[in-house]
Amino acid sequence: MTDPTRIQPSELDQLPDRDPEETAEWQASLDAVTAAAGPHRAAYLMRRTLERAQDSGLALPKLLETDYVNTIPTAAEAGYGYDGDEELEARITAWNRWNAAAMVTRGSKYGVGGHIATFASAAWLYETGFNHFFHGKERDGSGDQLFIQGHASPGIYARAFLDGRLNEAHLDNFRQESGGNGLPSYPHPRRLPWLWEFPTVSMGLGPLSAIYQARFNRYLTNRGIKDVSASHVWAFLGDGEMDEPESTAALALAAREGLDNLTFVINCNLQRLDGPVRANFKIVQELEAQFRGAGWNVVKTLWGTAWDELFQLDTTGALVRRLREVPDAQVQTYQTRDAAYIREDFFGKDPALAEMAKLLSDDKIIECFHHSRGGHESRKVFAAYKAALGHKGAPTVILAQTVKGHTLGKGFASKNANHQMKKLTVDEFKDMRDLLGLPIPDSAFADGQVPYGHPGADAPEVRYLQERRAALGGPAPARRVHPVAPLPAPAEKAFAAFDKGSGSQSIATTMAFVRLVKDLVRDKETGKRWVPIVPDEARTFGMESLFPSLGIYSPKGQTYEPVDRDQLMYYKEAVNGQILNEGITEAGSMADFIAASTAYSTHGEPMIPFYIFYSMFGWQRTADQMWQLADQLGRGFLVGATAGRTTLTGEGLQHADGHSPVIAATNPASLTYDPAFAYEVAVIVKEGLRRMYGEGAPGEDPNVFYYLTVYNEPMPQPAKPEGVDEGIVKGLYRFKEGSGAEGAPRIQLLGSGTAIHWALDAQRMLAEEWGVTADVWSATSWTELRRDALEADAALLRGEERVPYVRQALADAPGPVLAVSDYMRQVPDQIAQWVEQDYTSLGADGFGLSDTREAARRHFGVDAPSIVVAALAQLARRGEVPASAVKDARDRYGL
Repeated sequence: MTDPTRIQPSELDQLPDRDPEETAEWQASLDAVTAAAGPHRAAYLMRRTLERAQDSGLALPKLLETDYVNTIPTAAEAGYGYDGDEELEARITAWNRWNAAAMVTRGSKYGVGGHIATFASAAWLYETGFNHFFHGKERDGSGDQLFIQGHASPGIYARAFLDGRLNEAHLDNFRQESGGNGLPSYPHPRRLPWLWEFPTVSMGLGPLSAIYQARFNRYLTNRGIKDVSASHVWAFLGDGEMDEPESTAALALAAREGLDNLTFVINCNLQRLDGPVRANFKIVQELEAQFRGAGWNVVKTLWGTAWDELFQLDTTGALVRRLREVPDAQVQTYQTRDAAYIREDFFGKDPALAEMAKLLSDDKIIECFHHSRGGHESRKVFAAYKAALGHKGAPTVILAQTVKGHTLGKGFASKNANHQMKKLTVDEFKDMRDLLGLPIPDSAFADGQVPYGHPGADAPEVRYLQERRAALGGPAPARRVHPVAPLPAPAEKAFAAFDKGSGSQSIATTMAFVRLVKDLVRDKETGKRWVPIVPDEARTFGMESLFPSLGIYSPKGQTYEPVDRDQLMYYKEAVNGQILNEGITEAGSMADFIAASTAYSTHGEPMIPFYIFYSMFGWQRTADQMWQLADQLGRGFLVGATAGRTTLTGEGLQHADGHSPVIAATNPASLTYDPAFAYEVAVIVKEGLRRMYGEGAPGEDPNVFYYLTVYNEPMPQPAKPEGVDEGIVKGLYRFKEGSGAEGAPRIQLLGSGTAIHWALDAQRMLAEEWGVTADVWSATSWTELRRDALEADAALLRGEERVPYVRQALADAPGPVLAVSDYMRQVPDQIAQWVEQDYTSLGADGFGLSDTREAARRHFGVDAPSIVVAALAQLARRGEVPASAVKDARDRYGL
């Protein structure tokens, strides 16, 4: 029955109503309550009814937004079993607040900067966790994983100082690392690998990585690698950070997979770097709706205990209504204004509130609006954390309201500029000391220098802190690399399979890589440690054969009958599946890769991830995460498939990668290879396994990752020549020596990846049509050649004699050098300054385009005829062939 009073139709109109009269009675009751008691009372009754329905198990959609009040009432906090010493914990927090501010202020005289206000607002969010919840690694080797908000790092250093892990010299070297004894500005495992586990200051990557870390923990457990079900992932985030698209990119995944081993703690101080997060709106309400809509459990911890009296006086609902309507920027203003202003602007907007305000003293109003926030009270934070851990079936987000710059004084608290404020004056420190009750005498401020504070190694605060950490499994945060034996090398058979070549069969190097991995995952010792990651393109890369044998990871297994169940390579999902098929999300796939690539330290379980993707959608799209991978000391194989600017027929500009090796070259941890042949792929993977997971050479850094570009162009794969392994790994070897008449002009052709096939055609054409002898070299890594040369240059400055490998390799090669690749010329030009011969290059510069391979290569001037013309031009400049040969060649080939 359709309600005639409704203007808009309802989806319920299409469903039969078995008792329209009963429905009308319920609607009339609601109308009556609204008319008699007001809309707030009616809404309250509806909320209570919905709560009862939910508690009774009725299937009803949840409200996306609740009132601007705490989720857990003060009266319910006792039920969460707080068992700490509040006085001692308050003193610990006071010392940490002080030292965090002192560290940044003392460093300000060197101009190195630092952030004070963030930790000041979030101190209790961290201290409560460290005292009661965050498990260390001494319990099971894994502990909890903590993603610390980067701008709060001074507070974490301050705590490490209090418990004896850092000393004053460390604190005085905050942001001064070049001497080797400094503290990095933000969480950075590569710079401080014993403390930091996760880099989090490229904002947005922390929340994304935390979700996939929690998911990977489940993956390890479900696959039987290691039971890490006791580990919990905590991500500390800023409300402003949630604007980053990566921050919320995987919320649905976390809910869909029921990651109740994950908690987001969002510090809602209502401020971002320049001003309010949502000046004219309410960020807490927005985030609540977003997370609830995604399926998360939401706990709001907004107001301190001082507000309880106000809420008890709110018999009309006017206070709750006013709190819902006041925008965040005005809440920030209240924090800085006097009681008279708040009486007029907040309470004076509603007669009922005006009457309430008459019952409140100025001191009470100031206490509530200036200081009393849920995120500043340990019991409220404790209850929120306990509720998060107790919630099952979904992840939890805690929205904790705080004041940015809390306890730092009037010059800091809630000021728009406080993110950029790097120091307090001595007088401001003295005020802060008095507020925190710290026993620091005026005489300690010698020459205007702010002292660090420490109660002594045997003080009750320090003993309490250390006892709490011992009970929770040791220090945190902490990064450990467990003494794990190197992984045994896979059987040589898997790699040697490519030595004989493919004969007349044409095989793309993408397929060669997949075949290699298919053999390696069968290895009895290490096969289970491979983690294949793909962003919904497995069939493009020929990986569908792995579906039934390895299975696609799904925590629910396969609850349906796949449409292709009767086929050999059917789509198989399994709880213990090995493949991570992430859907269309390169960011999610990279987050997977990072979690897997660092499992050797996070959980003491070395895993071997390989992430295969369209090369155009790797470094170009997620290079920031590649840096995160390097920062986190990750290990594994990134594979840019369908590589190059001209090998992917018909796809065009948006798929035509001509530059990923350039971007990869900027990352010191990325070992970038552009192999031409299947046996080169095998040699590089074998070397990567040795360096990252096996018996490394003395002084060799295993904390690297390999980037391989592989192609989709089927080509006959040649047999492996003798003695080329070293050249493949170092980046260059002579693949095919040219033949020609005695004294014929000679040139060296260097090609990488698919370009070597054009170079081989050009070698034949030069010999047969122009009487020129050309040697063809395979340049497997321009970047590694360059890095070796840079190291040689640095050695020379130290007085050591060292010749770059590229110069050694080409030492006896006669004639000029012409380098060619399917990438922009900047890629091969990386080595130009170290080549003693005349050097020039060809490459696919400019935007890509849709066409056949042949037409695209002609367009960019990198096909075999173009190489021939470029070679003749190079020789003509040297007077070794007639200048007319260049024009003749252009005419002959139609260039």
